Amino acid sequence: MMFHPNRVFNRNDLINLAQGDDFEGYDRNIDTHIKNLRKKIAEFLPGQELISSIYGIGYKLNQL
Repeated sequence: MMFHPNRVFNRNDLINLAQGDDFEGYDRNIDTHIKNLRKKIAEFLPGQELISSIYGIGYKLNQL
């Protein structure tokens, strides 16, 4: 996401980038990871939404 800000990534894109094609888990695990990332980012950049959810599509990283 850092290399392609403002590009929308769906869950499968993120799983493939992080785990590869061999991942056999549940794709909703990405939601938990995004939630945790948002929480950690909020500690350092309060009030800024760095990761946006795009309903029905996926997630994107906003530029600062």
